[in-house]
Amino acid sequence: MASVLHPAASRAGVAPRVAPAAYSACMPTPFAVLGIHCDATGVTGVDYLDAGHPLAPPRSAIAARAVAEIERYLADPDHRFGVALNPRGTPFQQRVWQAILDIPSGQSRTYGELATRLVSAPRAVGQACGSNPIALIIPCHRVTGSRGHLGGFMHSTQSDPLRIKRWLLAHERKFFDAPLF
Repeated sequence: MASVLHPAASRAGVAPRVAPAAYSACMPTPFAVLGIHCDATGVTGVDYLDAGHPLAPPRSAIAARAVAEIERYLADPDHRFGVALNPRGTPFQQRVWQAILDIPSGQSRTYGELATRLVSAPRAVGQACGSNPIALIIPCHRVTGSRGHLGGFMHSTQSDPLRIKRWLLAHERKFFDAPLF
């Protein structure tokens, strides 16, 4: 798959946290309200917010496209995102996130498989997955531990993030022995 990461995304560093009022859109999903951050070139972040967080309509064309594409994904898990992305991270994180974009819906790769492909270590891949600022559109939920273990999601190995990861994997027809909720 061709890269949809914006060229400016290769800058090292992490984007600062933005006040909740600065979301480009806040949309409901079955598992959380998604707070979408955008700049002039693409989506820069997706935050998973409490179900009671206020919704907000898209404030830009990029945000409107992101919302429309997430809605399409929720209706059809085989939908491939095409919205421009501009995640900020280190060059290594960018490489991991690009490799994650190549994993088709309904499939998964282990941290070890990605590490082998990227000539790295599974733990480093896991750290880059956890630092993914656009989780869902860059589908890090498709990266799992070995032997069917879920691994982590958004730097967490328990509670709501794993419930969300299970939901996304089940939505894409990828089931694990662990209960969905």
